[in-house]
Amino acid sequence: MAEKVGVFVYRISNAREWDEFQKNGSNFGGELDRSSGFIHLSKLDQVQSTLQNFFLNTKEELYLLQIDAKKLGDGLVYEVVDGSNSFPHFYGPSRSFSPLPLDAVTKAEKLTLSDGRFSCSLLDD
Repeated sequence: MAEKVGVFVYRISNAREWDEFQKNGSNFGGELDRSSGFIHLSKLDQVQSTLQNFFLNTKEELYLLQIDAKKLGDGLVYEVVDGSNSFPHFYGPSRSFSPLPLDAVTKAEKLTLSDGRFSCSLLDD
């Protein structure tokens, strides 16, 4: 059964990646993305746990990018990761590992960490 695609998917970016994104108009993500051959994204209800699991000890500024899923077309694939959770992954057209296009980003907000929880207005809705 195909998962109903939400309107938005989310990318957790560090400041360097977000700067590069704005300069180049697209971004290939980080090392994990390059080695995986796709760009890791999250659904809104997965963002907080992804932040908790992978970003709690980071010293870098983090940004949450809201991305228009429709603009990613069929390059966006939902895949089951840990036996139950299905995460959005962006491979690009024909699964060619394309960069995430800046024009798909509808909002970018700096994340703040307080008492072990990340927040920004995208998460606080």
